[in-house]
Amino acid sequence: MKERPWHTGRWSVRNGVADDDQVTRWAREAGQGDRQAATAFIRALQDQVWRFLSHLAGPGEADDLTQETFLRAFRNLPGFAGRSSARTWVFTIARRVAVDHVRTAVARPRMASVPDWQAAAEAAGAITVGADESVTLQQLIAGLTRERREAFVATQVLGLSYAEAAEVCQCPVGTIRSRVARAREDLVAAWQADTDPSHERRTG
Repeated sequence: MKERPWHTGRWSVRNGVADDDQVTRWAREAGQGDRQAATAFIRALQDQVWRFLSHLAGPGEADDLTQETFLRAFRNLPGFAGRSSARTWVFTIARRVAVDHVRTAVARPRMASVPDWQAAAEAAGAITVGADESVTLQQLIAGLTRERREAFVATQVLGLSYAEAAEVCQCPVGTIRSRVARAREDLVAAWQADTDPSHERRTG
């Protein structure tokens, strides 16, 4: 099994999450060559970055994309001025990494018969909703449009504020609110359609 250097228990601090000010201080110190600060910076953000990318590009791609995100971040840390929180800054980089990955994947000829998002959804855990039925949350989220998925995952899964998500997604706060609301509606509709096939016929 391939080692996941960006997603290991020994680097995880999710039980003692550092606040944004502390993470930003670590980022600036890391940019000045402080190795301990660099390690603390990774520990503080790696799990959230992995989860974000897992939803945007699929769990199978999240390891490599998380590594690429931190490589890009460290290349640019010397120029990080701290005008925004380091957490928001890194998520902005992660989003660009995911977009670049999707563009590259779209440009490549399709060899697989199963879409990437479907394979990722099948690899994710299922939420049991009945004796003979299950709905995969990953698949439902993957079914959202890219913009709604980004906004929903950033705010509802990772807990970013609407303002932070707006900065990550590079759009107004009101747009984020609208995308999240529509994403919720889409998820509810998809859930009902999957768990009750007659629902679509009744509402269609």
